[in-house]
Amino acid sequence: MSNTNWQKSSYCASNDECVEVRTANGLVELRESDTDGIIVRTTPTKFATFLQGAKAGEFDHHANSTA
Repeated sequence: MSNTNWQKSSYCASNDECVEVRTANGLVELRESDTDGIIVRTTPTKFATFLQGAKAGEFDHHANSTA
């Protein structure tokens, strides 16, 4: 799989604080646009499982934390 450009989330705020994703060397890479030096890498299968959990609300309880 060849490298691709970063793609911003469709939920991106107008101030460019976004989650970005791309594929590179067979992996999926994620980063926040305002801290582009930190990249999380995972397999396409694990990323798909994460997205399914997020869509199902599996992580919603984290949004209500006071941390």
